[in-house]
Amino acid sequence: MINWSEEDLKNYYKKTGSNKYVVKKQNKYKNKKITFNGMEFDSKKELHRYIELKNMLKNGNVEKLERQVEFVLLDSFKDNNGKTERSVKYIADFMYTINGIVYVEDVKSKITKKDSTYIIKRKLFKKNFPNYIFIEND
Repeated sequence: MINWSEEDLKNYYKKTGSNKYVVKKQNKYKNKKITFNGMEFDSKKELHRYIELKNMLKNGNVEKLERQVEFVLLDSFKDNNGKTERSVKYIADFMYTINGIVYVEDVKSKITKKDSTYIIKRKLFKKNFPNYIFIEND
């Protein structure tokens, strides 16, 4: 992954004609949400990866690039008392195809990779969707 400086980002935005670049408040993991061309990203790192994948798509190295793809890991159900439990979902940052193989990618920092909820969802994803190649991009 390419590490872009603030200057690199500004130049990219100027080059693409984008004037829609907004950095939002920091969250508990110290990353800052960012909006670019009307799309919200959880971090600059995720935005940079999106730009890389878009360029790969443009060059024909990647097919069918999608963002924020939702996977149901566990369907909703009723417990013994008749109470409905909501389904468990995992939202991947990116999904794309290379040579007919589907890749699901998540951009994570060292801190968020250790989050117990994420670890459980990652394991459930790998178990429930074995035909996809899972990539953790840090």
